[in-house]
Amino acid sequence: MKNIHFKSACDSIRRSPFQAMAAFFVLTITFFVITMLSVLMYSSSQIIDHFGTKPQIIAFLKDEIESEETSLLKSELESDARVKEVLFVTKEEALEIYKRATADNPLLSELVSPSIFPASLEITLVDLEHTQEIIEEIKSEEIVDQVGFTASLGDEDSLGEVIERLKDVTAYLRIGGGVFATILMGTSTLILVVIIGMRMTTRRSEIEILSLIGATSSFIRSPIILEALVYAVGGVLAGWMLSLVLVLYSTPSLISYFGEIPVLPKDTVSLFTIFGIILVGELFIGLILAFVGSALAVSRVKSK
Repeated sequence: MKNIHFKSACDSIRRSPFQAMAAFFVLTITFFVITMLSVLMYSSSQIIDHFGTKPQIIAFLKDEIESEETSLLKSELESDARVKEVLFVTKEEALEIYKRATADNPLLSELVSPSIFPASLEITLVDLEHTQEIIEEIKSEEIVDQVGFTASLGDEDSLGEVIERLKDVTAYLRIGGGVFATILMGTSTLILVVIIGMRMTTRRSEIEILSLIGATSSFIRSPIILEALVYAVGGVLAGWMLSLVLVLYSTPSLISYFGEIPVLPKDTVSLFTIFGIILVGELFIGLILAFVGSALAVSRVKSK
């Protein structure tokens, strides 16, 4: 019985190939965009998480401080619930960091010595919301000379704005991407309703004959639902595959450009795992679109 319904759906698609191509093309574009938006939201979250795990605050220590004082301040910060991690950087380590940063110009490294670099405490916070208050508290410590904030390009007055921007980037992408994806899915559903409705209109006499000979409504609707499922699943797979090929092609360049920022997984297994999760979600959405579109088309034709 299922083979009969599927054959009927395929015959219907073959009889009107241009309508089928229109539905398939719209659904492919829809799920291509949804896949790319999903990848973009993942990458933006990774970028935010990456900077969130980096030292946001650097407390430069005075030269005359004792190691005991440094250890005491480090312990106090580590016991603070707002602080995720504290790393002590010696003068020698600061010099090595400078040498790596100026590797392209070795002459600059030869002109400096560890004594000109201050020791420092690099502090990673649990939440960037606590940045301003932590900075004020660290500034009050006698052994601290200066305090820097790695996410700020301006003065301290701009800290609040910088923090809000870092927090809002992902939220804006999710909201904007969700709205855009919803519009595309609504458009795809309308396309399915129109095309399936046209199919039923051209088959009205056939449907009436089936009803007269005692065919159940589920028997009549099954080929219609299957046709919508073919469009939806085909569109999901095509859009997903196009996105996968594009991402696989661009991943080496993106990884090279962003360096240590993990915008996308470097290993193939993790990347395919992410795309597998996206595919499962899109197939679920595609099934919903197919059932909703076919149900609306059937109710629309019946009401005439």
